[in-house]
Amino acid sequence: MAIPDFILELREHIGHRMLWLPSVSAVVFDHSEQNILLAQRADNGAWAVISGVLEPGEHPGPAIQREIKEEAGIDVALLGLSSVDVSPEVVHANGDQCQYLDLCFAARAVGGVPHLADDENIAIDWFSPLNLPAGLTDTSRRRIERAITHRKQQAAGLENAGAPWFRR
Repeated sequence: MAIPDFILELREHIGHRMLWLPSVSAVVFDHSEQNILLAQRADNGAWAVISGVLEPGEHPGPAIQREIKEEAGIDVALLGLSSVDVSPEVVHANGDQCQYLDLCFAARAVGGVPHLADDENIAIDWFSPLNLPAGLTDTSRRRIERAITHRKQQAAGLENAGAPWFRR
């Protein structure tokens, strides 16, 4: 998995110590909003929603659209911010310690056919929220639940009611 240059430069100074990073993710629904796109990560084999680190100066919406295009080869329309969360502390295989502030969007596929578009994943597929794959990360499961709640609130005209991303 490619580590952004700005992180490599920071790591030259701080080594493997904890690094706080802003990130984006998306729960991508198919056109009928009956299925969710998930990717099986190459680094740990876990299934997860597509995510990535924000580059310096990059805005979150365009960043997640870029990540989805780079990883799954599809275009998406953003439907709204569905959750804001802080990840648990993560220690990557190379020893780097990170914690992420994640902005998760609900999105809908609008163009292309999902496929492995880079080397960050080993599989990409659509799943029913009622039949999610074994090995789905807990953070992705929470993001999916919150995105579904967000879409239900939007459909009921209550999209700001309860601010689901502020609940633990």
